[in-house]
Amino acid sequence: MRLSLFSASYRSIVGNFYRPRRSYYLPHVSAFPLFKRTHSVLCAMSDDELPGLDATPANGQRIKHDNVIYTTVKEGLAHILVPEQKDAKDGQEVQQVFYNPIQQFNRDLTVLAMKAYGKEKVKQKKVASEARSGKFAEKKRKRKEQTQSERPAKSPKLGDDAGAEEAVGESAVAPADTEMPDAKELEPAIPEQDKELGAQPSNGADAAKEKKSSGVEFTILDALSASGLRALRYAHEIPFLTKVTSNDLLKVATESIQRNAIHNGLADKISVSHDDALAHMYSVVVDELRKRSGRAGKAIIASNKYDVIDLDPYGSAAPFLDAAVQAIRDDGGLLCVTCTDSGVWASNGYPEKCYALYGGVPVKGWYSHEVGLRIVLHSIETAAAKYGLAIEPLLSLSVDYYMRVFVRVTRSPAMVKFQGGKNMVVYSCGGGCGSWTTQLLMKNKPAPNKKGSGIFYKHGFTKAPTAPPLCDHCGSVTHLAGPMYAGRIHDPEFVQKVIDEANEASPEIYGTLPRVKGMLYTALEEFLPTPQEVEAQKDSGKLGKVVKKKVTEAELAAIDPYPFYFYPAQVAGLMNCQSPPEAHLKGALKGLGYRVTRSHCKAGSIKTDAPWSVIFHVFREWVRQKAPVKEANIKEGSLAWRLLRLGEKQETTEGGLTEPTKVDDAVSKITEVVFDEELGREENKQKLVRYQMNPKENWGPMSRATGK
Repeated sequence: MRLSLFSASYRSIVGNFYRPRRSYYLPHVSAFPLFKRTHSVLCAMSDDELPGLDATPANGQRIKHDNVIYTTVKEGLAHILVPEQKDAKDGQEVQQVFYNPIQQFNRDLTVLAMKAYGKEKVKQKKVASEARSGKFAEKKRKRKEQTQSERPAKSPKLGDDAGAEEAVGESAVAPADTEMPDAKELEPAIPEQDKELGAQPSNGADAAKEKKSSGVEFTILDALSASGLRALRYAHEIPFLTKVTSNDLLKVATESIQRNAIHNGLADKISVSHDDALAHMYSVVVDELRKRSGRAGKAIIASNKYDVIDLDPYGSAAPFLDAAVQAIRDDGGLLCVTCTDSGVWASNGYPEKCYALYGGVPVKGWYSHEVGLRIVLHSIETAAAKYGLAIEPLLSLSVDYYMRVFVRVTRSPAMVKFQGGKNMVVYSCGGGCGSWTTQLLMKNKPAPNKKGSGIFYKHGFTKAPTAPPLCDHCGSVTHLAGPMYAGRIHDPEFVQKVIDEANEASPEIYGTLPRVKGMLYTALEEFLPTPQEVEAQKDSGKLGKVVKKKVTEAELAAIDPYPFYFYPAQVAGLMNCQSPPEAHLKGALKGLGYRVTRSHCKAGSIKTDAPWSVIFHVFREWVRQKAPVKEANIKEGSLAWRLLRLGEKQETTEGGLTEPTKVDDAVSKITEVVFDEELGREENKQKLVRYQMNPKENWGPMSRATGK
C-alpha cells in the first residue's frame, strides 16, 4: 500500500523551504544496501537452522526468536533486529517499531557530540572525585592524630588476668582459636534513612572502594527509544559510558530493545524502561526532591539525574522540555533535542501552533529555518529559567526536515538574570524585500562599580520600536516574529572538539562522516565575531582562534549581532535581474570591508555583517555594471521598481555611480563597488559535503509506527 506522507496543504505551507516527495515507500529489510549482498545467501538457509539471539551479530544475518524471523541491520557498531514480513508487497513494510535509516546522520553526529562532551565531563568528575577523596583522607588523618593524642596512659600491671587482657588488647595477631568478628560487623552502624540518602560510613570503606574504581559514572537517558538503536550505539561507541536507560511507551518497542540489547551483548549496560517519557523523567525529579527533604544535616545525596538526556520524538519535543531540564544534572548536563515538525517552526502556515508549542511566532522568509532554531532555543531557555537553570547552546543545526540542538544546562540564578537581554523579536518584511530588524526585549548594560575597579551589569528596559511600520527599503508592511533566542547558537570551542572527534572516527562506523564534517565546518564558519571580540582576541595574542575562557558577565550578556542569512537568488528575483555569481557577490562585499560567510541551513546562502542598505546597493550596482534590466518591463510602483529606485531622482558621483538623493550613512561612504571574483573565492580549498544530497528515492520523515 502506498502511504501518503504530505497532504497538499502541508506542501503549500512548507513551500520552497522544504520539498517533500509525494509519497514514501516503507522499505523491506532486503532493500537496505548494508546487507543487500548477503541477504539472498542467508535466505537460502532453512528456517529451522537459523541461530538464536546468542549468535554473534553480523550484518544481514537472519535470526529466529520466539518463532519470529528477524534480519540484522547494522549501523555504527550496533545491530538491530528487523522482523521479516512475508506478506509485504513491492518491497513495502509497515513498521511496528519506528526505525528511519535516513536519520543516521543525526545518530552519527550525536555520538560524536556526546564523546566530545563526555570526555571533558568525565575528566571534571575524576578531578572532583579525587578532591573529595583527598579531603576525606585528610579528615581521617586528623581524627587519627586527635585520637592518639587523647589516648590515656597504660594502666599498671595488677595481675595475670589484667595482663592477659592487656596482651589481647595490644596484640596485632589473635590466637588461632580466637574467633574474629566479620568485617561488616566492624563497620559503624548507619541509620536506614542515611543509607537511602547515600551517607558514607565513618571509617571510609566506601570511599576507599570508590578510589580504587577506575572510572566515574556517566549516564544517558534515551527517553523515546523506539527500536533502541541510539541506546545500542551509545553503549557500543562511547567507551566511558556506564549506563544508558532506554525508555519507550510502547510494549512492543521495549521488547524489541530487550532483544537487541541481548543480541548485542549489552544487557549489562542498557536498562530498559517501559514507561511514559514524562513519567520517567518526573519520577527522577520527585525521587531527588524526596531525598533532599529527608536529608539529615549536610549529608550528601547521590543524584540519579542523567548526565545526558536525548529527546528524539516523532514530531515536537516541546511537551518533554520541562521534565527534561529538571531530570538532567544541573552541573553542566547535556540536553540533546530533535524536532521534526518543521512545518510548524519553519513556515508561516501555523503561527498559532508554533506559539502554543514553543512560545514564539515564526517568520515568513527564506531564513525561517534559522528563526525556527532560535524559537526552539527560546522555548528550552524559558522552560529551564523557572527553576534557576541557565542554558548554553553548544551546537544548533537545521537538517533536512528536522532540527537538532545540543545545549548545556547549569544551575545559576545569576546567569538567568541575563535572559531578558538575550531574547528578541524581529520586524520582518516577509511580504516585500525580505529584510529584517531585530528588537531586544531587555538590555544588559554594563556600569562601573562604586570602587571604580570593575563593572557590573544592570538589567533594564530597552527602547522600542527599532523599526517603523513600513519597511525602510521597499515600503512594504512589516510583521512581528518571536520572541526568540538572540545569543550565539554555536559554541566554537565545542564545535571544534566534535570536529576533532570526527577526524579520528572511522568512516566504516560512521557512514555519514563526510557530511558530518561538512556540516560542522560550516557551523564553525558561521561565527562572525563582533569588533569587541576581535579586540579581545588581539589582546590575547591569539587572533583567528576562538579561545573560550571561564564564563564572564560580558560573555553572558553577548548577543549575536548577525543572526540571519539572506539568499542572493531570492533578492535577484525580487529585482527582476540576473543573480550574481556567489564569488562575485562575496568579493564585492569583502571589498567594501565587510565579512562574508555562509549558513549551514541552506546552500547558496550568505551571512554577513553588512547592513541591508549596503546589500541592496550592491545589487543595484550589479544591475548597472553587469546585468542591466529592461525598465520598460518593470511595472511602475512594483517591488522591483522600488528596490531599483527607478522612480527617484538620480545623481552621478565622481566614481560614475548613480544613487538617489536620499541615502543612509553606510551607503554614502561607498565610492565604488568592485565585483572581484578572486577576492570572493573560498580561502579553504578543503572539499566538504556541506549540504544533503538525495540519499534515496522518496526519502523523508516516514510514517508513525503502528505498534502498541
